Amino acid sequence: MAEPVECALEAVAPRQAPGAPGGPARVLCDWGSSRLRAFLALGGAIAERREGPGIGQLGQDSPAEVLARVLAPWRAQRHLERIVLCGMAGSRNGLAEVPYVRAPATAAQWLAGAAALRCGEGLLTLLPGVQAQNFRDVADVMRGEETQIFGALSLEPSLASGRQMMVLPGTHSKWVEVRDGRIARLQTYLTGELFELLSTRSSLLRVGAAPEPDEDAFDVGLRNAARFDLAANLFEVRSAQLIEARSAGWARSLLSGLLIGAEVQSMLALRSAAGAPLTLIGDPALTARYLRALAGYGTDVHRLDGDRCVLAGLHAAAESLQES
Repeated sequence: MAEPVECALEAVAPRQAPGAPGGPARVLCDWGSSRLRAFLALGGAIAERREGPGIGQLGQDSPAEVLARVLAPWRAQRHLERIVLCGMAGSRNGLAEVPYVRAPATAAQWLAGAAALRCGEGLLTLLPGVQAQNFRDVADVMRGEETQIFGALSLEPSLASGRQMMVLPGTHSKWVEVRDGRIARLQTYLTGELFELLSTRSSLLRVGAAPEPDEDAFDVGLRNAARFDLAANLFEVRSAQLIEARSAGWARSLLSGLLIGAEVQSMLALRSAAGAPLTLIGDPALTARYLRALAGYGTDVHRLDGDRCVLAGLHAAAESLQES
């Protein structure tokens, strides 16, 4: 890791209050496109959590200003000896652009690409993303998911042996091939982004508050995704409401099933991606939908909580950086 450079965070963040009772602490941050999640770590345990807008939702504020506001209550109480951030904080729209680490990459090689910023008396570390070829031999990238993956390997060391396939659902779903603890290849699907765009900005489905999911409609979407291509399937989301008087909740779940089903079918159809044990990492409600989609293919799947994995990855990174 290169020598720290100065950052502007100190200029907009309050200094620790004189006589404040709190001792030194670390802050672990997962900063994606849609939200910032900051965790105050005391002695290896999470004491508090705060949230802020994602890198894609900052408005007129700079990333440094947003981060400063989120951290201000903690900085007023104690010295933050190290702040470690993963995800879009290290993108060109974040605090500072950190180059991608090229795959195949171990955890140690990934951490060697981290960038350090000195903010007053504390250190701020931006973890890099990973660049790899996808299953079509085209360049692909991720920022944040690699932290979850290396966190999963630290939580369950058996996953660092042999060939594994990690599936990380989200705005940009990732299917990541891991070989003996090294990130080897990855494939991105814009499933979550497409769902958001099609459900709010297209003629298919426009609703206010999201209705309750309909599992039957989701299953219809999965079945149709296996029979026809996505473009042929999508208009049913609208026509079922117009002709069959289906509810907005039913149509929304149908759309979810079509998109997730198309993603799963596409990935499992790749011979080069088949045969490896599957591990789902993410939000429990979302991974449950992927588990339902994968069940139709007779695939054994292991599930891990996304928050637990990202915190494990951030903790491991902080410990490793502390020793270096």
